[in-house]
Formats: sequence, structure tokens, C-alpha cells
Amino acid sequence: MDAIAGTSIFLGKFLYDFLESLVYKIIPKTKKNVAGEIVLIAGAGSGLGRQLATHFAGLGAILVLWDINQEDNVETCRLAKEKGGEEVFPCKCDCRNRQEVCRVADQVRKEVGDVTILINNASIVTGKLFFNIPDHMVEKSFLVNAIFHFWVNLFLYHFLLLTYKAFLPAMIRINHVHLVCISSVAGVAGINGLSDYSASKFAAFGFAESLFFELAILKKTGITTTIVCPCFINTGMFQGCTTKYPFLLPILEQEYVAKEILNAILEEQVFLMIHKFLYIALILKQIMSRKMLIAFGDYLGVDTCTASFKRRKKTNEL
Repeated sequence: MDAIAGTSIFLGKFLYDFLESLVYKIIPKTKKNVAGEIVLIAGAGSGLGRQLATHFAGLGAILVLWDINQEDNVETCRLAKEKGGEEVFPCKCDCRNRQEVCRVADQVRKEVGDVTILINNASIVTGKLFFNIPDHMVEKSFLVNAIFHFWVNLFLYHFLLLTYKAFLPAMIRINHVHLVCISSVAGVAGINGLSDYSASKFAAFGFAESLFFELAILKKTGITTTIVCPCFINTGMFQGCTTKYPFLLPILEQEYVAKEILNAILEEQVFLMIHKFLYIALILKQIMSRKMLIAFGDYLGVDTCTASFKRRKKTNEL
């Protein structure tokens, strides 16, 4: 009887939520106001991070910009201010160093305030076949692309919990945070020539998804999560990367991806795949045989990524 009752309740909730999601596909959700929110963007010195910074600046957010390259970070700060950002704070931070992450995060809390939107965008890529990847680059890939997510999220959560738990405002403040994980198509499907990058992005995706479910169980409905998986973006990281059929698996422009991510954050979407062909590809992936998977990868031209990485004009190692 318990199983029947539980199943009935689940089906009722599932149907209601499904119909609600269909309605929102036709009538978009009201976008939340981020004016005055403290937005921390890790990896803000260039590429997608810079684009997101300028967009949030135009919406009146307070920006905290993290990057290992302070010169590029200062340039992002200048561009953000040109777009209307009145409070922009560039901070040099090495995402590989746990002590430095905690030190800079504590400095931000004291000098700027409590971060309410955290965008984990810092990322590196080697673009080499597995047997050609230096050991130190494997470690760097995981430190920046995955483990950094643990450090900065734990610091943010533990600070709010331990500092404010004795006060009523604590329940309000701890229930008002938006965590954004920038993963990748390589974080949901293994990509030839990107074994360390794929593995680290899989880890970031899994961490963010697990955290989403944990927060739901804890009834922290005000702590929202957005997990983003774009195809390859036309940034310095993937300079020269091509695919066989761009209309199916395109190299995306930074501006387009930034707008899609911004919209997903404002509408509090949980998952965002860019572009929509990925949704179909991921379903096909689960039902294909071994030979079908290899043929599908060859059809999409994923193998082209490895060759084109060899022709890049600059390296993206930290």
C-alpha cells in the first residue's frame, strides 16, 4: 500500500510539474532582478567570463571579478564600468590554490559583502591525446575545472551557516544564493583528445547536480542552481577548433553563449544545453551500441578537435 500511495503521489506531482514546465515554455518566467546582487565571476579575465561581467554590469549588479591574470581582469573591470557597472572589484586569485581561494573569498566578504550569485567559469584545456598529457597538466585541469568548485562553494556555504545561524536573518540570507556551474558538452559526453578536460568537466557537472538535490532535500528552496553545458566556444581556449558539421555541433560565439547563460540565470533554469541538438544527442547516446557510438562520433567530426588543437596559435595553460 505504501508503494502504491507513494507512486500515486509521485505521478501526481510529476504530471503537475510537467504541465507547469510546458506552460513556461510558452509563457517565459518573470526574470528576477539582479540589481544590487553581489555577483562573483571566476575566470572573468577574458572570454565568456568577460562577456558575463559586462552583461551583469548593465543590469546593476555588484561585480567581483576573479582571475589569475590581473592585467586581463582589470581590462574586464574597465569594460564592465563602461557598460554601467558602478561597483566592480577585480581580484587576482589562483583557483588552483585552496589557501588563496579562501583568503580572497574572505577578503571579498569583508570588503564587498556576501556573494549572492556565484559563477564558476574558470577553466583550462590541454587539447592533447591522453598518453601525451603531462602529469602536471592533468592535476591542473582537475584543480581548476573541478576541485575549485568544491572549495569556493564550501567556503560560501559554511560562512553563511556558521556566522548567521543564531539569528533570524540567517534563514533569509542563507536561502538567497544562486550557484552557477559552467560545465561543457565535454562534461556529459566524452570527447576525443580532451580526456582530462572531459573528466574534470564531468566532475564539475556531477558535483553541481548532486548539490542541487542535496539543497532540495534540505528545503533550501532559495538556493538555486544553474548548470550550463555549451558546445565549444570561440575563445582563446578553443582557438582553431572545428567540427565536421557546424550546423549540428557549431563553434559558438561568446556573445551568444553569455546571453543564453544570463537568461538561464534570470529565469532560474536548472540545466542549460547549448545548443539544443545536444538534448537529442544525449538521448541517442544512451541507446546506441558500441559501434554506433563510434560511427556517431565520426559523423559529428569530434575527432577534428584533436587535429585542430595542434594548430592553435597560443597555449591556454595556466
